Amino acid sequence: MQSRTPELPEGRRALTLAIRDALRDLGAQLALLNVRVGDKLELRAGDLQCLDLIDRLGPLSPGILARRTATHPATLTGIVDRLERGGWVLRDRDPSDRRAVVIRSLRGRRGEVARLYTGMQERLGAICADLAEDELAAVARFLRSAAEAGRGAADELGGD
Repeated sequence: MQSRTPELPEGRRALTLAIRDALRDLGAQLALLNVRVGDKLELRAGDLQCLDLIDRLGPLSPGILARRTATHPATLTGIVDRLERGGWVLRDRDPSDRRAVVIRSLRGRRGEVARLYTGMQERLGAICADLAEDELAAVARFLRSAAEAGRGAADELGGD
């Protein structure tokens, strides 16, 4: 699973590999955190992922949500049904097309989710407090670029 790094000076190569390893570890730790948060909220991992996207980007159409999560439309219907029954989201008519539906999050339950991420937020705050402003800017730029690289790689792989 490890890909080859182009020929780089040894120090830079070692740092590049360390960053890749750290990102893999971060991905695994965030996945574990999300599973634990989902367990506390009685939400499946896919449900929590959809809820997060709806909360951050919504309201969203079911089609857009299915594409953003690489979820089959029938599976997405089940997820949205569970989220709606749990009082997390609401299906509304799309104001631009009354025949279409959009999914929006219900703000009243946001605190439950935020409370469970408090430990992580506090730890991230402590890490950021130890960094200079230019270091924070570099980290933010790197993470945005890494997220975009992940989106691009996922797009290249496409969906079925």
